Amino acid sequence: MASVQPPSQRVQVLEVLGNAIVGGMETCVSRLIARLPPDQFGVTVLCPCENELSEQLRSLGVEVYVTPMPDNPPWSAIQTVSALVKAQAVDVLHAHLPNAHLLSALVGKLCGKPVLTTIHGRQLSTLDLEVHRAAATHFSVVCRQTHLHALGLGVPPSQLHLIPNGADTAIFTPSKERRGPLRQGLGIPEDAVLVGQIGRLSPEKGPDVFLRAALAAHGAAPDVHFVLVGEGPLRADLQELVARLGLASRVHFAGLRQDMASVYAELDIVVSASRSEAMPLALLEAMSCGLPVVATRVGGVPDLIQPGLSGWLVGDGDHDAMGAQIVSLVRDRALSDRVGKMARDRIVSQFSLDHSVTATAQLLRKLAQRSGDTRRVSAVMPGEAGKAASG
Repeated sequence: MASVQPPSQRVQVLEVLGNAIVGGMETCVSRLIARLPPDQFGVTVLCPCENELSEQLRSLGVEVYVTPMPDNPPWSAIQTVSALVKAQAVDVLHAHLPNAHLLSALVGKLCGKPVLTTIHGRQLSTLDLEVHRAAATHFSVVCRQTHLHALGLGVPPSQLHLIPNGADTAIFTPSKERRGPLRQGLGIPEDAVLVGQIGRLSPEKGPDVFLRAALAAHGAAPDVHFVLVGEGPLRADLQELVARLGLASRVHFAGLRQDMASVYAELDIVVSASRSEAMPLALLEAMSCGLPVVATRVGGVPDLIQPGLSGWLVGDGDHDAMGAQIVSLVRDRALSDRVGKMARDRIVSQFSLDHSVTATAQLLRKLAQRSGDTRRVSAVMPGEAGKAASG
């Protein structure tokens, strides 16, 4: 059995990011790094390239290194990361995305270090599964569907950990700003009901479903406005669809926004029409802001929403049901307020960022202490952060 490190000795973690855009995975990693107790953890970050994210991470006071991470990593990358692990006295490698998982596993084997990979999506990839089987790496997953999928593929429970994403409940708080920069910039009246979808304008996020839900709601609630917050390859097609549907005066494109807390403050209802999700930050943040949410029943979304209590679920692609629920909320503001309050309470009690970071920190510490120890580190379920990684 590995000896327990003294409390004064920090666990050294190498965060290995397989991508370097400013997206959901990268946001989760940045928030984890910012919240890990600096007296207990030392963090180094490895990115595939220099860009806005690498600079953002350096602003958190961590060292960031860069090396290419193709799916078939060259020896030069393996050698570079191995040297980095030794130079930084790394205890645990924490990977994000399959290419980072592969590179981390190879280095972990060479250096005798444990490897944890977080699966941010709803399923394990073939590469993730092959790497795990070859190198006995650990998985952290963010929703129950992914947890069950991994178990079904034969991942041992001792190497599988469920740690849901969390919202920063101190930043994302209930607030109403009827005439903020979002409405002003888009020319939306301050007394209008504003329904928003937040996410990349790409097929898996279902922005076309959101627009058809807007059309379904428009007949019964013609004064309601709708906004898409995000950018992506479908923008031109979506703008054309808006024109065909005759919704040009009611549907707005806000583009990428950095001020998401203030964006939520100007919204009345948040919709997630995604065809594929794991544990979406947009829903976590909207619920933390006390907003009623209507979402498709996919991935880990049912983990978050108690239908009729803290939000509503509809079938994948069911824009008519989504539109009807939007109309119900517009017509019954007391119901909207009541569900928004329950949504906020649910995030605070079970899906806060503090819960997620605490559970991840405990798991990283256990893996560092038990390098080479195959005893079970238990899964962390929502609301059980205090029991994370108990042996």
